[in-house]
Amino acid sequence: MTPGIFDTMTFEVLTLFPDIIRSYLSESIMKRAIERGVVSVDVYNIRDFTTDKHRQVDDSPYGGGAGMVLKPEPVYNALDYLCKDGLERFKVLLTPGGRVFNQSLAEEYAGNRRRILFISGRYEGFDERIRAVSDEELSIGDYVLTGGELPALVIIDAVTRLLPGVLGDSRSAEEESFTTGLLDYPQYTRPVEFRGMKVPDVLLGGNHRLIKRWRRKEALRHTLQRRPGLLQRVTLSEEDNELIREIKEEEE
Repeated sequence: MTPGIFDTMTFEVLTLFPDIIRSYLSESIMKRAIERGVVSVDVYNIRDFTTDKHRQVDDSPYGGGAGMVLKPEPVYNALDYLCKDGLERFKVLLTPGGRVFNQSLAEEYAGNRRRILFISGRYEGFDERIRAVSDEELSIGDYVLTGGELPALVIIDAVTRLLPGVLGDSRSAEEESFTTGLLDYPQYTRPVEFRGMKVPDVLLGGNHRLIKRWRRKEALRHTLQRRPGLLQRVTLSEEDNELIREIKEEEE
């Protein structure tokens, strides 16, 4: 189902640090999206689903080794509790070994998922049996973080921006970096000149055709200079190829 403007997307987060999630959600675009009812974010403390008096969520690993491992019981207990409502939810385990999240996946989630549950325990150390309850494992890059809270927020933010009614201008999400497959073109605002650096004349002239061409060319230039591999994933037009030739000639 393609979401409409009145469909609310629900995110659920299982975490050991709920305040990290709530703090981010209380600001800026995420706050407005929640207030408008475009998204709903429910945060659950994994510790609330323990059954021992010490509310223990982790333990030392079998076989020895450094660090602590997130126990399976509180995670399973939390899922048992949440799934009593019978609602379909897509369960995502956040782990360094997961599929790397990108803009294409953000678009897939925004278009096809209505309720996503994130399991964001200890990013590297969790009991292997927790994997069995996930529908997908995701990472946000080839590095290790303390926990899954930041990856959960990154994914929630990226998906939310794509939903109808979140950004003030519907063109904003469409024109951002990666949505077009390219890096973004340079942006300028007032003043026209600042410390010897001037806004390009083409942006001041009011010719929208030339402005559009300039922006496309500079987006291609940025991508060529910084992330050339992205061009292999983009279907380039004849005009794009002409602009790329111009860029290469200018830089010779």
